[in-house]
This record gives sequence, C-alpha cells and structure tokens, in this order.
Amino acid sequence: MYRFTIDNAEWIITFSPHLKMETEERELIVKSLLQMGPDLQEFTHGDSFVIFINEIGLTVLRVEKIPSIILTVSSIVTKDKWYKRDGKSVKRYYEH
Repeated sequence: MYRFTIDNAEWIITFSPHLKMETEERELIVKSLLQMGPDLQEFTHGDSFVIFINEIGLTVLRVEKIPSIILTVSSIVTKDKWYKRDGKSVKRYYEH
C-alpha cells in the first residue's frame, strides 16, 4: 500500500492480492499516478481507468471515494496479451 496527497486529499493505492509484482513495477505505477496529479480528482467513485506503461503494459485501476480515496490496481495486461478487432477479424495488437 502507498499513500500520497493531492490538493489536501490523501490517496491510498492498493494492489489486488492476485497480482505478482516486483517493487520496481509498483513504484513505477505510483510515479505514473503522481504525474497525473490533479487529473485524478476528475474520477468519481466507481470509475475505472487505464494507464499504458511501456515497461509493464496496460494497468487497470479502480477508484473508490467512500469512505476514503482509494485507487486499486486491479489488473496488469502485458503487451503480448493485447488484441484488436480489425474489420471482421481479431488480431494481436503487437506482432512478435
């Protein structure tokens, strides 16, 4: 769990227990959130959003504002698991 303050509001960042992540990856997510700064205030309770982090992949976060402001990292999807619909077919987003 990490904590930080934006505009006098304390934010708590938690990671879903099923995620197996190194400390470096967790800190990279926290740094990315800090760079978002006041943009985080725009999200309401129950919102979800994603951050594309090159070193990690697609990071899915969920916002809770009751009773505290909590961001939960709920999933990490690495680039090798991204797909896109292109016309009538579904293909890998990134080719190996």
